[in-house]
Amino acid sequence: MIAAIWASFRRLPLWVQIWVALILVPVNMVSLAFAGAPGGALVAALAVGGMVPNLAILARERGFSRAMAFPHVVIWTPLIAVIVWRLAAGAEGTFAAYLWLLLAVDLVSLGFDYTDAWRWWRGEREVA
Repeated sequence: MIAAIWASFRRLPLWVQIWVALILVPVNMVSLAFAGAPGGALVAALAVGGMVPNLAILARERGFSRAMAFPHVVIWTPLIAVIVWRLAAGAEGTFAAYLWLLLAVDLVSLGFDYTDAWRWWRGEREVA
């Protein structure tokens, strides 16, 4: 199963591999380092929570599919509101800088995810 998932990942366009491995996953995982900040635990729960369900999808599909957009859409959409709320409430310093980065990364991701979710819903369910 792991070999099939890895092969599927490698079939994704190179820019997607770079985006996922070097930007999307690491930036969302860094949220755990800020769990002690005001609102940080909620940010971390949503940031990581948007990725964890994809492990089950990867296992079921034996690879990457557009179905992986759904956990992002469902969990990261409220995360965007939480980030904006924390920034408006006066998050400061490194945490505020991180929130701006997370906001940018997850907004870009959601731009792809809404499209992929729609395409999956319309029948494009192949695995990479």
